[in-house]
Amino acid sequence: MRFMVIVKANKDSEAGVLPDEKQLTAMGRYNEELAKAGVLLAGEGLQASSKGARVRFAGDKRTVAPGPFPESNDLIAGFWLFQVKSKDEAIEWVKRIPFTEGEVEIRQIFEAEDFGPALSPELRQQEELLRAQTPAKR
Repeated sequence: MRFMVIVKANKDSEAGVLPDEKQLTAMGRYNEELAKAGVLLAGEGLQASSKGARVRFAGDKRTVAPGPFPESNDLIAGFWLFQVKSKDEAIEWVKRIPFTEGEVEIRQIFEAEDFGPALSPELRQQEELLRAQTPAKR
């Protein structure tokens, strides 16, 4: 099972406040543990929403809104992708994140079999070919 672990933004992350050396060291150790356990598929921090944009879709119309965005608690400051056996295992790993405050959301990623017969053999093959062409960076 794969899970996206979403680190929620806060006023500091939106202000561009970077972690100090102690925090970076603790996070590095945590990421090493994830990698050694074979859990870590990816993980990155995100720049503040002031450096981003949102694209809204309405039929054929596309509207671009530049950041920053209000409501920092609805924004994402970073993420990990975990490969684990269960949601409970993902939760146990998340409990070990060396944060002193904040909020993290855990969301399961859809797998091909979750789509049932709507994912035809042709669509399944197309998806597999795309995944094979996408370089894995670990």
